[in-house]
Amino acid sequence: MNVHDSERLSGLLEGAGYVRASAEDDADIVVFNTCAVRENADNRLYGNLGRLAPVKAARPGMQIAVGGCLAQKDRDTIVKRAPWVDVVFGTHNIGHLPTLLERARVQDEAQVEILESLETFPSTLPTRRESAYAAWVAISVGCNNTCTFCIVPALRGKEKDRRPGDILAEVEALVDEGVIEVTLLGQNVNAYGSDIGDREAFSKLLRACGRVEGLERVRFTSPHPRDFTDDVIAAMAETPNVMHQLHMPLQSGSDAVLKAMRRSYRQDRYLGIIEKVRAAMPDAAISTDIIVGFPGETEEDFEQTLHTVREARFAQAFTFQYSKRPGTPAAEMDGQIPKEVVQARYERLVALQEEISWEENKGQVGRTLEVLVAEGEGRKDERTHRLSGRAPDNRLVHFDPTARGRDGLPAGDPGGRVRPGDIVTVEITYAAPHHLLAEGPAHAVRRTPAGDAWERRTSAPKPQGVLLGLPSVGAPAPSPSPASACGPCMD
Repeated sequence: MNVHDSERLSGLLEGAGYVRASAEDDADIVVFNTCAVRENADNRLYGNLGRLAPVKAARPGMQIAVGGCLAQKDRDTIVKRAPWVDVVFGTHNIGHLPTLLERARVQDEAQVEILESLETFPSTLPTRRESAYAAWVAISVGCNNTCTFCIVPALRGKEKDRRPGDILAEVEALVDEGVIEVTLLGQNVNAYGSDIGDREAFSKLLRACGRVEGLERVRFTSPHPRDFTDDVIAAMAETPNVMHQLHMPLQSGSDAVLKAMRRSYRQDRYLGIIEKVRAAMPDAAISTDIIVGFPGETEEDFEQTLHTVREARFAQAFTFQYSKRPGTPAAEMDGQIPKEVVQARYERLVALQEEISWEENKGQVGRTLEVLVAEGEGRKDERTHRLSGRAPDNRLVHFDPTARGRDGLPAGDPGGRVRPGDIVTVEITYAAPHHLLAEGPAHAVRRTPAGDAWERRTSAPKPQGVLLGLPSVGAPAPSPSPASACGPCMD
């Protein structure tokens, strides 16, 4: 959700005439799009703001804006701790950013604007998509759950759903631009329909996406076990372009802890969903979120989490140490767990999940997979001369685009280079806990409209930027190179 909001912020600024800066310290505007889920977000924000203070002092006219969940929560605190910040805006008014920046410049004082409810659904705002071949599509904002560890509902508000026709119109427009994969987004994505009075709206939406010609892959994140109904499983299994991949947050395997978290399911219910998903889609890859060290968690409770992990056999788990967030019920609970105990349990959980992830990935060796080539997925791609992408089940696959078959030619290569957005068919030869490797030649390379879109984007000339500040007196200076204006949005 934060990444997609950052795309919108970039789109707003580009619509106002700015272009992305080549480096943060060269920017005329730096926007921090913040998260409030974990405590380290606070530390990172104020650390980055402190580092930018001398940079701003040396660059007259430079502006700094802070938005997102942490801005919604802290409000005036940000300007008090970092008075060199020009704009603070919340989760409900990201569309006001260009206006707030201009107002701060004209009035020469910080602008703090926090709305308490959503003014306009964010998807109506201009968006600068980070990818030419895959796109986020928000189907709802806000959340109606009251999990005791989570501050997001207080910052994002109650769930508000988009109309199905608006969602499908956006999906179709994206496909027309070359996108072949969309991920449907919601704070509780499969609760979609509660705001419009249709309990099966989400499964209907999945099936409708299956009828969009040219859309090859549909994903969604993140669902809630409470709302994960049989009609959703059927839609996943029966709609060819809905991927057999599911991210289902567990949080804890202990019924006692789940009750304290105010999660509306228990271990048996959760494992029952996993069993149904695997019965309908035996090849499904399932990932999860787990919190370690929630207040009151006993060793027995933690063992129940380990038991659930062993039973579920997740392909991947995002594991977190409980972070005390002011304003949440859990922050005031008795039984806060000592840091050293949380750390020890966390390490045990990570070790178990690493072992399971590796075993599950080894089961992919020998399989032939279609990989959607991605950009920036492989940190070592440049050094290893490989490309990377995602299999249908979202596993990360590295492959060598130059590997040649017995005839000395790259198999299936129509003569052009493999581009992000193209589909490569490869055989998996090696597995690690977090990735797969195809060491032989590709069986086929399919050039796609998504690859064409990527090529158009990367070959297009960069637009000229808009400079800030007053014109200088005297002879004009040499024309600047394509300008830096909007710094990187960071969550």
